[in-house]
Amino acid sequence: MIRKIKINLFAPLLFLSYPVFAQSQEALQCQMENFQSASPIRVTQSELGIQLDWHGSDSQQLRLLIAVEAGEPVIKSLQLQAGDDQWTTLLTDSRFEYKIVEGLRRISNQQLNPLRELAVEFSDEVIERHKWDAFWDAPLDLRQQEFRGNPPPMDGVASQPGLPRSVSEVRRADISYNVKSCRVVADGARVELIFPDVSLGSFTGEFILALYEGSNLIRTEVLADTQLPSVAYKYDVGITGLDVQVAGSVSWRDTGGLMQRYQLNGPVNADQVVLQAANRLVVAETNGGAIAAFPPPHTFFWAREVEINVGNNWYRKDSNNSFSIGIRQGEQEVVERYMANWSLYSAPPGSMQQMVGYFYPTLGDRGDAFDAVMEFTNSDVYQPLDGYQVMGSHYHTNMGRELIASGSIDTRLRDFEVIKSAGINIAGPVDRPREETQLQEQHWLFEGALRHSDKDFMVLPEMENSNLLGGHWDLLFSHPVYYVDERAAGTPLITEHPEYGRMYNIGSVQDMMTMVEAENMIIYMPHPRTKGSTGYPDAVAESPQFLHDNYRGAGWRWGMGLDLSEKRLSDYRVIPLLDDMNNWIADTDLPLKSLIAITETYFKSPGDDIYANGPVTYLRLNELPIGNDYSSIINTLKAGEYFVSTGEVLIPNHSLSGSGSEALLTAQVQWTFPLDFVEVVYGDGSVTNSVVVSATDQLPFSSHRFGIPFDASGQRWVRFAAWDSAGNGAMTMPVRIP
Repeated sequence: MIRKIKINLFAPLLFLSYPVFAQSQEALQCQMENFQSASPIRVTQSELGIQLDWHGSDSQQLRLLIAVEAGEPVIKSLQLQAGDDQWTTLLTDSRFEYKIVEGLRRISNQQLNPLRELAVEFSDEVIERHKWDAFWDAPLDLRQQEFRGNPPPMDGVASQPGLPRSVSEVRRADISYNVKSCRVVADGARVELIFPDVSLGSFTGEFILALYEGSNLIRTEVLADTQLPSVAYKYDVGITGLDVQVAGSVSWRDTGGLMQRYQLNGPVNADQVVLQAANRLVVAETNGGAIAAFPPPHTFFWAREVEINVGNNWYRKDSNNSFSIGIRQGEQEVVERYMANWSLYSAPPGSMQQMVGYFYPTLGDRGDAFDAVMEFTNSDVYQPLDGYQVMGSHYHTNMGRELIASGSIDTRLRDFEVIKSAGINIAGPVDRPREETQLQEQHWLFEGALRHSDKDFMVLPEMENSNLLGGHWDLLFSHPVYYVDERAAGTPLITEHPEYGRMYNIGSVQDMMTMVEAENMIIYMPHPRTKGSTGYPDAVAESPQFLHDNYRGAGWRWGMGLDLSEKRLSDYRVIPLLDDMNNWIADTDLPLKSLIAITETYFKSPGDDIYANGPVTYLRLNELPIGNDYSSIINTLKAGEYFVSTGEVLIPNHSLSGSGSEALLTAQVQWTFPLDFVEVVYGDGSVTNSVVVSATDQLPFSSHRFGIPFDASGQRWVRFAAWDSAGNGAMTMPVRIP
């Protein structure tokens, strides 16, 4: 059980609530909440609708007029102004389009196999608990043949139906509005317009429009739940009614990074025209300005085996006078052997799903829109930070095997060029050597790592294993070490190999942990509580291997499965595990467990969307090591001197001071998207508590030093985290409370 205490360190808002009337086709009643005279976004009402005025980016002013017609929110006008110039009307009579596709969530064989090994009975309760974290599920895959990979059981399990899937399982729908009232809510430097009585397929809830002082950013959201069991889904978002006639055009960058433009001279489109747009971004030019459409950079993407761009943007010419743009998710994976891996979002009954899209209007042309939006993700590059190295981990490049197949140890794998281009300067390829070529693959991995490393980029060898220790576990090396996964009776633990020199013969947990300790290796479980680690590390929480100092913790990666009711990435699976692990060992003198950011994808090529599909670890390390001595990286990880991040939120430094009821955690935070909240999380060995501090008063693209008091009496450990309004965030590793 997590008990949360919410406080706001900023000046309190006045809680005012009174009705306001705006006339459209219906007499719309809007209730104003939390407004005061100092609210930065001005809201007025008239017979035309609700008007919002605010300061945007680069000294631009924005004015949005919203009305409700036939129960549907309509942008009657969106205007922009620079200084004292004339207002430019970018949009007139535009609407927000949402589409949904729903399927049936199933648990996969990959999750069931470790549960079988743990002798877990497959009751409906067990299936219900674990199915929402499925990775190998593809609810829209209606093929009739047997599936590759680790799909759900062909014959079903408990009450879960088997395969193939039925056409009747798939439902498609457009959004339906039946709005009769609204709320306008001020929250710090943002305002939300909330329209109830919205339905989207089996989901019912609200449509929310959010605006942010200091930014042109507009956030749309359907916040809704379903009461149906086993729902998996995807959604598309768009804005319609863009003017073709006044210089209307659509622009995007292709996967090679080149700018493309379509001037809408062709015929009307019946369907969305899918764009494999780089950076998940499409821009429309119209009426003397531009507007961009893009998704949240990380929460929009469930985990996959690859990062190939499947086309997450679209446009549609609706008539000779108007067109639309938006964001989307595809229907299936594009690599044949991974077709059974397209899991969609998970929607447990009653969970409030946040189906979000972003739009960014601006004066100027498409270049201005592209430049403004790309600032939110630093052009899809993890930002460098003084005193830190940026580490990516658990890349399935099969480095040793690929180099052997190429015939040359000097072959250059382009996977690492792609990783490096994203701003990562420590890359961890996680190989899984075959028994018959295990030593050879290890050798080529170590030698290949040397050849792909440079003074500003290092390849850190890793191995993924699924034997001995329970679940899957990654082995991170501090220097090259050779070992085989067998030890015949009478064979010493360490022998001499004629080609590779000293070699370990591993036949037991004790053998493995002896090697790990002697060679300064560390262990993380890459995808805990799902995939091949379903039921783990819980099942080995009291084992000698898990309690060993060098078993450092688990991998942080969202999307296995992805539940959009989460406020934090992997809010229901990995983050609670971090706190659980440290409560398990709170009363010992063992070093606290931690998380490492992982990606869990295979081969990479230029144009792949590396940034969207994985977090990184910011290691407090001034310089990269040289050669094949990686010990400074390993020692930094062991010390917990790092934070994990999606890239948009950074925590350059933090500290703990005071004690007891006067404890204070101080943290410097910087961010791009509007910040949502920061938190101090702490535990006493049984209960996890948190102090959640609203940060909605903060402007985008800013930084702040937060000082958060909390009562550390009886508490054993503490950590800090910061999360923005797009679901991005960063977390420090736990430290013991003296």
